[in-house]
Order: sequence, then structure tokens, then C-alpha cells
Amino acid sequence: MNDSPKAVSRDLPPHAQLIEMGMAFFVSGILHAAARLSLADHLAAGPMSAAELAGPTGTHGPTLHRLMRALAGLGLLTERDGRRFALTPLGEALQTGAPGSARSTLLSFCGPWFWRGWQELVYSVQTGKTGFDNAFGMPVFEYLSKHAGEASLFSEAMVGIHGAEPAAVAAAYDFSGFKSVVDVGGATGNLLAAVLSSQPGLRGVLFDLPHVVVDAPALLTARGVAERVTIKSGSFFETVPEGGDAYLMSHVIHDWNDDQCLAILGHCRKALKPDGRLLLIEMVLPAGDTPHPGKILDMVMLVFPGGMERTEAEYASLLQKAGFRLNRVVPTRTAVSVIEAVPD
Repeated sequence: MNDSPKAVSRDLPPHAQLIEMGMAFFVSGILHAAARLSLADHLAAGPMSAAELAGPTGTHGPTLHRLMRALAGLGLLTERDGRRFALTPLGEALQTGAPGSARSTLLSFCGPWFWRGWQELVYSVQTGKTGFDNAFGMPVFEYLSKHAGEASLFSEAMVGIHGAEPAAVAAAYDFSGFKSVVDVGGATGNLLAAVLSSQPGLRGVLFDLPHVVVDAPALLTARGVAERVTIKSGSFFETVPEGGDAYLMSHVIHDWNDDQCLAILGHCRKALKPDGRLLLIEMVLPAGDTPHPGKILDMVMLVFPGGMERTEAEYASLLQKAGFRLNRVVPTRTAVSVIEAVPD
């Protein structure tokens, strides 16, 4: 969700533009099926026909051919002689473990649990309540804590969706004045790893729920920063680790309503040194009709965790209530900004 939503052709009449927008979920379903069947993994060794893939994928050969033909039309595959299909560079990105985590992202956000929650958008707009809770009878993060496989995919999806942000944040904001950074709600440490990589002398603390940080050691080791990170688990609604020069939260505050945010920010305020910095990595909504991916993401926040995207003025007001002063907003080359706050 770093880039603006793909615009439909402005050459179409208004009714056709609306229909094209509405039917975008057709493509979502096709991509999810390809990811679920691991087609890119099966084709990694070379071209194969649907008949050859039917057994390994547990599918009906003639019908699989139709799916692969559709994927070719979308640019993921290319059809060769003998009704055999090969991966294109776009299709290669759907392989397990490929840079950008596209497969995990599609499995997570185009999968059944996400769609079931998303169907409650009208309920959320009518009531102001969380649609996911209405569909599943529990909050989304509680659901993920009870479904380890979905939780791991979700963590990988976050890396995929926000893939360009860590490097952009590390480049846009000067972390050189800090000795230690506490990443609150930092999941598997993707952002923290980028920050530490940009500052060799910096140390970090990664803090998140136990079932979330379980996947962190592998990522931190792969990024070469594991020796400079202390992993701690817990709930930021109860406490946060003390001792950091800066407290970093990326896409955390947008998950929650104001009262919940004040609880989280209150713990950070207590833990923060008098001369420390609070750094929120969020999409700051522009005013008026200006297109921005955060305006779409705001609807996702409404339906799933019950949070919201905010304007600069709304962040300033929220921070003031928590004992902070918004010092500045540092834009990055992506859709997110670094919201810097200091104790008030």
C-alpha cells in the first residue's frame, strides 16, 4: 500500500470506470489461486503444461489450463509450443521466498479470512464498529494469535506491502544521534534491521507479542544485525521496554482508536528519556481531494483493527493528549512520513 491505487482508464465513460474498479476483485481471485497452488514454484525449473502440472497441484488439467491462460493474459506466464507455460519476470516474483513477499501477501490479503472481514465494510460504516469482530466474534490480532500459519503469512505480508519503507525511513531521518532504538510493535524487525544497517554503532530492542517475534531471529540474522538486537515480548497495552533514546512505532498507531492509542503512547511517554524522541512511521493524510493510498488504507483500518489513518493536525492533537509535542513531520520517498515528537 505504498503506491497510489492503480487508476482506471480515464478514456472510459464514468459508468465503465466504476465497473472496472468494482471488478478488480476478479484479478485478486486469480492471483490468490495461483499463489495457493504454488504455480510459480512448480514452473521455476522450466515450462510445463497444465496436464503435467495437474498431478503435482491436485487440480483438473483442462481447468488448470484455463487458469494458466488467464495468468498469461495478466503477464505472469507466457504460453509456448505444446500448450506449455513458462514464467515471466512478473510471474517469478510469485515464487516462495522471492524478494517482496508477494506470494505471502496474496495468500494473506486475498485469502478467505481477509475477504470475510472485508465484506463487513458496510456494517462498519453503518455502526462505526469493527467489521472483523462482527464476522469472527474476536479482534483481528486475537484471531491471528490463534492461527499461527496465518500470523506468519501476515508478518511476511507486512514486509511485502511496506517493503520500500524501511530503507526510505533510514534514508530520510537522521538516526546518528541515538545509541539505542526501541521498536515497539516491530513484528519481525524489518524496519529495525534497516535502521541498524544504516547506523553501524546503533543498537536496538525489538518488542512485540510472543507469537509475532518468534519469526524475528531468522530475519535479523539474514540482515546481519542479530547481534545488535535484543528481542523482548509483551503487550504495548501493558508496558514497553525502558532505556531507549528513541521509540519507534511503524504502522502501530493507525491500528487503534484514540483511547487505545493514548494507552500505548502513555507507556512510551513513561519509558522515554527527557531528551528522547518518539518516531511514528505512518501515512499522514493530505487535505481535500488529493489522492493518497492512506485514504484507502483508512477503510481497511476501520474494518479490521478498528483504527484509522490521520492528518497531521489529528496526530498533533493525539500526541498532545499523551504528553508529547509534535516536533516535525519528515517525508520519505514512499507514502509514509516520520512523525517526530518530543516530551511536552
